[in-house]
Amino acid sequence: MRRILAMLRKESLEIRRDPYSLGIAILLPLIMLLLFGYAINLDLKNVQLAVWDQDKSAESRQYISSFSNSGYFIIQDQAANYKDIYRLMDRGEVDAALVIPPQFSDRLLKGLPAEVQTMVDGSFPPTAKVAINYTKAINEARSAEVVNGMLQRKGLPQVEEAVTVDPRVWYNPSLDSKNFIIPGLFGVLLMAFPPLLSVLAVVREKERGSIQQVMISPIKPYEFILGKLLPYGVIAFIEVLVILVAAVFWFQIPVEGSLLLFLLLSVIYVMCTVAIGLLASTVTRSQVVAMLLAIVITVMPSMLFSGFVYPIFNMPKFFQYYTYLFPARFFIEISRGIFLKGNGLSYLWVDILWLLGYTGVIITLASMRFKKKVA
Repeated sequence: MRRILAMLRKESLEIRRDPYSLGIAILLPLIMLLLFGYAINLDLKNVQLAVWDQDKSAESRQYISSFSNSGYFIIQDQAANYKDIYRLMDRGEVDAALVIPPQFSDRLLKGLPAEVQTMVDGSFPPTAKVAINYTKAINEARSAEVVNGMLQRKGLPQVEEAVTVDPRVWYNPSLDSKNFIIPGLFGVLLMAFPPLLSVLAVVREKERGSIQQVMISPIKPYEFILGKLLPYGVIAFIEVLVILVAAVFWFQIPVEGSLLLFLLLSVIYVMCTVAIGLLASTVTRSQVVAMLLAIVITVMPSMLFSGFVYPIFNMPKFFQYYTYLFPARFFIEISRGIFLKGNGLSYLWVDILWLLGYTGVIITLASMRFKKKVA
């Protein structure tokens, strides 16, 4: 225990000698949270729409108004032909186009079905799919209004829906994407910065040669790892608190579950991420290589294979199993479960066990790798 405390004291002095790096380490995750929180937005609003109205009737203008009044579409430009539409889409000035044929009003007044054409920029499929669904919903609502108006003029009873839908959204009633993105960012940001701090701390000592003092000392490998792990774990936990305050008070993220449980499980996660950095430090002697290695084994997998943005169940079967290699997957499940669903231990225990096991394995591997270096 005395040797571990000596390592803690040594690391604390090293950290105190570099207050600027400490400040950056705490503030940079907050800055990244603000950038990602505003930049990553899955809500589709203000779809830029071009309109080619060949009918130019009262009915066609009412139909166009149903789009502009929906709150999802903005009439960006009026087209005179298909060339205008292609030009606007090629330049990225519009996301969709609405083409109304010449006989639109005549067919409606005669009680015949009238066809319109919509074209959507499919270069980004998720946006295109949502825009198509919005178009279908607006068209169905407008069609019902037209049919009931015709029946009313003829003195006939209006058509009622045979089946009515009463949608209720659980866990995120506002369907606001920030409520989904921000809790996931906890897992990504804490996987990015703590490993970088710990890996640079060890590699810096290698480059300076001060690590040789540790090599010839009687300190054991696990004592060295714990001595490095705990102080940087404390810094990482301060990062958790800073990000948590910003998420709750700045982004107004709802907290349905226990913040105490979240903080306790965050301790396990930050110890795991710091240990990953220590493990990476045992295989490199250059700070540049260490930074690149930390980014490759932490940031990229946590963005792609954790369910942060892309649902894991939509991935091929092989990659669904591959995601179990990355602890961000489990912590993001924990974070979203606590924030959005109010889940407790009875629902989260599987992810917690995976996280505990992962942390234990990483610390053990780091100690073994360091032991080989001492030998």
